[in-house]
Amino acid sequence: MKRRDYKKMKKKTSKARLAIKIGLLVSLTALLAIAAYGLSLRQQAEQAVDRAYEAVPATQKSEIRGEAKVEPAKDNVSVLLIGVDDSEARMQGDSHSRSDALVVATFNPEEKSVKMLSIPRDSYVYIPKVGYRDKITHAHAYGGTHAAIETVEEMLDIPIDYYVKMNFNAFIEVVDALGGVEVDVPYNRLEKDENDRNTIQLKKGLRVLDGRHALALARTRMADSDIERGKRQQMILQAIIKEMVSVKSITKYGDVIEAVGDNMKTDMTFKEMTSFWEYAKGGMPKIDSINLKGYDDWSKGPYYYQLDESDLQNVSQLLKAHLGLIPDSSSLTDSSNVIGTADETAEGSDDY
Repeated sequence: MKRRDYKKMKKKTSKARLAIKIGLLVSLTALLAIAAYGLSLRQQAEQAVDRAYEAVPATQKSEIRGEAKVEPAKDNVSVLLIGVDDSEARMQGDSHSRSDALVVATFNPEEKSVKMLSIPRDSYVYIPKVGYRDKITHAHAYGGTHAAIETVEEMLDIPIDYYVKMNFNAFIEVVDALGGVEVDVPYNRLEKDENDRNTIQLKKGLRVLDGRHALALARTRMADSDIERGKRQQMILQAIIKEMVSVKSITKYGDVIEAVGDNMKTDMTFKEMTSFWEYAKGGMPKIDSINLKGYDDWSKGPYYYQLDESDLQNVSQLLKAHLGLIPDSSSLTDSSNVIGTADETAEGSDDY
């Protein structure tokens, strides 16, 4: 080989090695950046959960668990989701607002399944805090989170292991941080916004809603009923979960954490909260939406939703079985209370 050719080949080899080194350096820098981003997100999330942490006194039903502390990653657990409007206009000087939404979710890690029950806000139930029956939405107003948990436990005869309480601001900002959620809007209708002004125009069909439109759809019950309202809330919650577990949303987690900020309260630690991500491994978990049967009742003067006692007992048994508190009864999973799963989709799409 001629000396000139040898030098030329050596020069090319050096350039190739330099390119490989640069490529490795870029890759390493990218990996370090991703790791730093992940660490930053974790620290940010941990700080947010620490700020949101608010324990509540133990309830009688919590004694069912005994002294053992449940672990969401391996135990069947229940979570009460409480949506409240704590704006000054709504609270009117009260220390607690009424709950605008109550959803009980039970988690079964072995089945990788979730059962989600919406409780109509006007359900006529016994409220232990005051010792008489009233609308369940009043429980939170009477005694805050603890009273709401006690009332739901009394009604369903199950322990509530954790709670998450969010206000309207958190809901709007979380949905916006995710870039909106895709849901099937059932009608064309002008709805009230978070300030009770008629500014939200909903359009029928499968659409990507921003936070304000999603909240309006979740809150309204003027076009149908409290039961349908509960179904819409579950649909929107499922859409949020679906968006959260998608790969494309990983870069949005920082914004979601920031959105929650001081607008959430929970008795879950950071470790307990992150353990729920086990349900997201491998894709969307199976989510069954459940409703409660009943009828409208004006006989006492104010409007109440009277629950069907037999149906309530069936739902209670279903949730107990899902939590592993009683032997499983598979026939109940086909009950007419189960109104759909997260796998159901609608045709046609449009955005706001």
